[in-house]
Amino acid sequence: MEFVQVHLNFKTHTMKTKIIYYLLPVFGFIIITAVEAKAQKVFACQYKSEAGVKVFVTTNKSEADLIVYKVTSKSEAVANKGLWFFVSTKSEAEEKIFFTQYKSEAEVVIYFSEYKSDAGWKNNSKKPLFD
Repeated sequence: MEFVQVHLNFKTHTMKTKIIYYLLPVFGFIIITAVEAKAQKVFACQYKSEAGVKVFVTTNKSEADLIVYKVTSKSEAVANKGLWFFVSTKSEAEEKIFFTQYKSEAEVVIYFSEYKSDAGWKNNSKKPLFD
């Protein structure tokens, strides 16, 4: 009688394990989709009133609040890490920005880097503007 009970517990454990293995890819897909949904997809607005954040581009890296690297695909963009993918329509964008002509008009000063490894915040107090 004990053998049957042990055997049944083994089958139950095996079934639970199989269910977990079947569900892992589903959860992985959900996590990857959620991360992509949070990607830093940016649209450059033509008018100040359309934008959520006003930015000024500096040529001096040391003046920047945020160092930005422009990625070539949406999948490379990472939420609020300075890896931006520019989209062609406002509806695709997670962030709408306006490029100011003067530093004094901007909420965030950015520097465009040629190197992905440079990307990131230098002034964390401004980070919430892009959350």
